[in-house]
Amino acid sequence: MRTASSAATYAARVVSAAVPARSALTARAADYLVLTKPRIALLALLTVSAGYALGSADQWLIVPLLHALFGIGLVAAASSAFNQLIERESDALMPRTFNRPLPAGRLSAGEVLLFGLLTASVGVVWLAVFVNLTTAVLSAMTLALYAGVYTPLKRRTSFCTAVGAIPGALPPVLGWAASGARLDLSAFSLFAVLFLWQFPHFLAIAWIYRTEYARADLKMLPTRGRLPRVTGLLSVGYALALVPFSLFPAACGLAGGSYVAVALVLSVGYLAAAVRFAAGESLQTARGLLWTSLVYLPVLLLTLVWDHFALLT
Repeated sequence: MRTASSAATYAARVVSAAVPARSALTARAADYLVLTKPRIALLALLTVSAGYALGSADQWLIVPLLHALFGIGLVAAASSAFNQLIERESDALMPRTFNRPLPAGRLSAGEVLLFGLLTASVGVVWLAVFVNLTTAVLSAMTLALYAGVYTPLKRRTSFCTAVGAIPGALPPVLGWAASGARLDLSAFSLFAVLFLWQFPHFLAIAWIYRTEYARADLKMLPTRGRLPRVTGLLSVGYALALVPFSLFPAACGLAGGSYVAVALVLSVGYLAAAVRFAAGESLQTARGLLWTSLVYLPVLLLTLVWDHFALLT
């Protein structure tokens, strides 16, 4: 009986020791997941998929798309990791980011650097081997612009938003290139839509968190508040430019009348949200603009892809 009791006690101790170890491993994996900014990555991969579908036309294949998503996803993870590595001190000063793995001390700078280098290297090589060299080069350029140019510029000038909009608009072009299609006006039309869409979206975010950004000395807003309503007016300007540019893919033959109708409704709605924000800059109107932007993009892209394939059939 004592032997059975001792065995049971030993087993209980082994199990109780394994539970904290498993919990620690899970927490560490969660911290690495935070490094990748998964919500942003998922939105980017959605635009990659749309670009791939539009570029491949009736030659759409799932395996090449999965290869592209895997490689581009790794590069996107590296971009976010390098971004958080560079901004770890400013992240520590902002309530919404102070608990990220680096400022909270749960991961070291060396660990994050190694993670970024590994995911970037594997991602670019994977794309070069299993997709094509064009996609690999464009993905590396996207990483360099985001982490190497945009991120450091955030401490220097509000022009960083315009610079950051370039890598932010490249994911559908990456998908287009991954399909093997030639980079032409159709690919540029996708870039143009994403480029313009970002400005009201990011200006709304910058306004909502303007106090935190100022505390961290990140120059995300134009003029740092010296001119009234400049953020709202800029949002209106970019949203207004997006109205005709949202029709550019249809002009390039990627879609037909159904897309044009939906694009017009969405773009006018986006413009209305920007006008509302400009007329009375407040937390409510800024959040309204932000949520409108988050509805706008996936609905527009899904409609574009659907109408594109409807034209082919």
